[in-house]
Order: sequence, then structure tokens, then C-alpha cells
Amino acid sequence: MASTGISNGQLIEALRETRARTLELVNDLSDEQLIGPRLQIVNPLLWEIAHVAWFQEFWVLRHLAGQPPILTNGDELYDSARVAHDSRWDLPLLGREETLAYMQRVLERVIDQAGDDPGLTDAEGYDQDYFLNLVLLHEQMHDEAITYTRQTLSYAAPAVAAVNETRLESEDMCLPQTNHDLTADAEIPGGKFILGSELQRGFTFDNERLAHEIEIDSFGISKTAVTNGEFKLFVEDGGYSRSDLWSVEGWQWRVSANACHPVYWQQEANGRWLRRNFDEWVTLDESLPVIHVNWYEANAYCRWAKRRLPTEAEWEMAASAEPSANGPGLSARKRAYPWGDHSHTLKHANLDWRGLECVPVDALPAGDSAFGCRQMIGNVWEWTASDFQPYPGFVAGPYKEYSEPWFGNHRVLRGGCWVTRSRLIHNSYRNFYTPDRRDVWAGFRTCALQGHEK
Repeated sequence: MASTGISNGQLIEALRETRARTLELVNDLSDEQLIGPRLQIVNPLLWEIAHVAWFQEFWVLRHLAGQPPILTNGDELYDSARVAHDSRWDLPLLGREETLAYMQRVLERVIDQAGDDPGLTDAEGYDQDYFLNLVLLHEQMHDEAITYTRQTLSYAAPAVAAVNETRLESEDMCLPQTNHDLTADAEIPGGKFILGSELQRGFTFDNERLAHEIEIDSFGISKTAVTNGEFKLFVEDGGYSRSDLWSVEGWQWRVSANACHPVYWQQEANGRWLRRNFDEWVTLDESLPVIHVNWYEANAYCRWAKRRLPTEAEWEMAASAEPSANGPGLSARKRAYPWGDHSHTLKHANLDWRGLECVPVDALPAGDSAFGCRQMIGNVWEWTASDFQPYPGFVAGPYKEYSEPWFGNHRVLRGGCWVTRSRLIHNSYRNFYTPDRRDVWAGFRTCALQGHEK
């Protein structure tokens, strides 16, 4: 199966750039920090960066090209499907310099392979272009995970060289005087809609397929994500102490976690709220989206606000659909991104570590969807009401462990965050985490109570 889109040369360039970013994210850390404490929600970073290289070696060099393994014990050390999470701190991992050398050796061989025989396919018909995309996007996902690990462990913000060149310009932050009211819901007309990614789109992960038609009732969805200021009102109104606002599972989590506010918030004696940003405590900026809240917290807020989370189908429709030019209803056209079909510019979305932080929820009007929803791509991942389940006709890709093991006990998130790479994200991309995870870069937007998927 071919993966149309970027050229072989562009893929090679992207592999090099992404590896440089991976190294930027860990180069300043001590050997002790590269191991870190044993926690269920993070990996030892020394293991994680070697796993990225092992994954590339396995799929491109071994699976596709039939080459022998570079490390005789690499599978026992770095195969995430075989190596239990809790054991990763106890393994005889390669040392720092050995790990970096292994990463470089794999990258060079993968690049050589990309140029030597681009016509290779595996037994199922997946070609080299597919596997180069797979290993590239896999590394970019781990770069996001490395970044939230640094937040979880109170490490300093990473020094990313590209950031200072891409900070927001003042005009990106300002709203035209004629712009619509962002406090009002976007009203999405009901109708038929194609959910998921079409096969001809280029590389997509298996859980985005097969694209299929659904019908959705009309609904209202907030034009922006919930802000720190809005969530603060929920906290200060006793939202964490009212069991009636929480699901049964959510209340059990709240009690066991002794949660009284978002995980990285802290209130001073004078009532001022602070938020930990990597290793620094900063004044809570009420214009930024609330972040590092889990699904239970998002759902409880919605009950307090007499709102609800959107289903993932509603979210994708709000991001992708266009109103009909011939009266009420929807056009048959579906956008790849909220703003259209071309990839983002700095005026469209907060991605790729831009500024190393979120931006206010009213920034970047150029990225609005056809219905006026802002920042549906970038800035902060958004929880949805939906369980992570396969679409009708689902067929697992070559990397069987990517989706199938997680169906049924995870919730879907959409849209990406400021750390997400722009090559990865589009309107149909599905992220998924268990509902208790507060460490990821996740927030949410809300819907009016009426409206539901048929």
C-alpha cells in the first residue's frame, strides 16, 4: 500500500530534522535525569530515545529490508510490546554514549535504505514510503511524550533552537474588529458527514480508517477551548468537592488522587493561583486554555457548567465541515484542516513548540473553521465524550500494537497541542488516553446539552 504525499527526499530531511529535535530534548539532562523516578505515566528517557531508534531499525531495516538486527539483545531491551513498563528501569540499557551511537547508526542506515531500493514492499503490500512515514511520526509522538515527561518531573523547559524564530507576532494575537463573538456557540447544522480519513489522503494511522458516513443532529459547540479563568470558577465554586458533578468512576478517581484542583495548580495565601510550567511557578494566566486536566475533570466541569463534551464525530464535523452554499445544511466538501486543505502557517496554529507554551484562546483567527471555531488544531489537545473504538471495517496496520490493544478503555482526544508536530496532525487524527491521565497536554471545549450523534 503506497503512501502518497511528500517525496523520498523530503522524508529523509524530515527524519534528520526530527532526530535533531529528539536530541535537543534530552541533551541538557544529566545521566540521573535520563533515568528518572519509576512512574507509571513516564518512561526512563534513556530507554525511550533508544526505543525510537529500535523502532526505526525494526520496521525499515529488519521487517521491510530483511537485514539482521544491529543489537543482538535489542528486542529484549527496547521492544515496547515485549518489555513490561515497570521493568524498563531495571534493564541493562545501553549507556548514554552507546545509545547516541546506536541512534546515529540506525538513522544513517535507514536513510541509506530509503535511497537504495524505494520499490520494496512487505508481504502485505505496504511500501517503503509507508514505513518511513510510520517511523518518522512515531518519533515525533515520542518527542511530545519526552516534553510532557520533562513537565511531569519538574525538569527545566527544553532548549529548542527553532522556538525563538517562530514566536507569535502581535498581529496574530489580535482579533479583527469585525470578527464574530467568540463567547457564543458555533451552531453546526445537522446532516450526513464522512467521519475518518479517506485512503487517498496519504499516510494515515489505522484507527482513522475506514472513512464512513454518519448522520449527526445539529448542535452548538464553543468556539474556543475552556480557559484557566473559566476553570478557576469551577474550582472556587467547590467543583472538586461535589460528588453530584462527577461520574462514579470520576469521583472514585478524585478521592483516590485527593484532587482539589488541576495537578499543576497551587494557591497562595492571598488567593492568587499559580501554575507550574516545567520547573517554574508562574501566575495563572486566565486567558490561556486550561491544560493538564483529565477526562474526569473535564466531564465534571461540563456538568457544573450545564454543558457536555462533544463526541469525536461532532468535533470532527465542527473542524472539517462547511455550510452549504445553497441553503441550510452542509456542503459535501470536507476540509483537511479547520482553515482549509493547505498545511498550517504560523498564523494558523500553535504547533511545533512555537513559543514553548500555549497562547490565549482568542489568538490565531486565521485558523478558524468554516463555522468560526478557533484553534481546533494546536495549542491544547481536546478531550471528547467518545470511547476509543474501531471504525466499521477496521483493519489493523502492520504495527498491530498501535490501536487494537487500546480499544474500549481509552477516551478520544482531538486536535493536537503546541508540542505536536504539524506533519502529524489533521482534522481526522485520533489521539487516545485513559480518562485518568492528567500529565498530557490536554484540555477541552464544550457543547450545548442538546444535539447528539444518531
